[in-house]
Amino acid sequence: MVQTLSDIKSLLEANGLHPKKRLGQNFLHDGNKMRAILEAAAIEPGQTVLEVGAGTGALTEHLLEAGAKVVAVEMDEDMWPILDVRLAGWPDQYTLIEGDVLSSKHTLNPEVLAALGEGSFGMVANLPYNVASPLLVNLFCEKDVLMEQAVVMLQREVADRLVAKPNTRAYGPLGILIGAMCQIEMVCTLSAGCFWPQPQVGSAVVKLVKRAEPLTDEPLVLAEFLRVLFSKRRKQLGSILGRDGSWPKGITPDMRPQVLPIEQLIALQKMRG
Repeated sequence: MVQTLSDIKSLLEANGLHPKKRLGQNFLHDGNKMRAILEAAAIEPGQTVLEVGAGTGALTEHLLEAGAKVVAVEMDEDMWPILDVRLAGWPDQYTLIEGDVLSSKHTLNPEVLAALGEGSFGMVANLPYNVASPLLVNLFCEKDVLMEQAVVMLQREVADRLVAKPNTRAYGPLGILIGAMCQIEMVCTLSAGCFWPQPQVGSAVVKLVKRAEPLTDEPLVLAEFLRVLFSKRRKQLGSILGRDGSWPKGITPDMRPQVLPIEQLIALQKMRG
């Protein structure tokens, strides 16, 4: 059963709590959108799933009911007792990591990695907006992290950057880097009314499935190359990289970074990076 808005408010009130703006707490209470997330994730019994920002356990309960082995991460200590009570019926399927999923911007929390184990896993989460981009980069680009897919709710602006096409305003390093590692699709968009309290920005759910053969085997090298290029995106490639030397087929020094598709940017990085 989906936690209704009344359920969520009652849980917080019973514990003397209110949503914390500093933690970006906006609780999803729209049952249709919750079902869309679960359908896109297509959870199989026994599958290991990472959930970041478990909150009151609304999504966690559905993942457990589907038979997933859930590693839930929650940094708000006030939510820990609520989760312990709500999820007490699944002691063998549920692990709570009390803290941040990242130990730094570029490093995953070792406790989270240890709980996930050495096998592959998926992620299903309503991601806090401030952690979404660095977390996706870490999970999909670190060689020792075996995440196969993610179905995540994000700020609409971040989702648009992930699915952006060349020569559009949203096209840039994040979408290119993740696109080199994953197939990406937009699942649905969400209005502010789907949440309590209502956020000031729109949201969207995206599904990311890791490519069987990523387009690059050096994602962190590509990331730095993209940072350099797109920090000067209005300049011609020749002005950024120098006009001398060879250029990949189909690329000329008078082009600008944002017109190149992912494959050409990777070819350019390998030749000129």
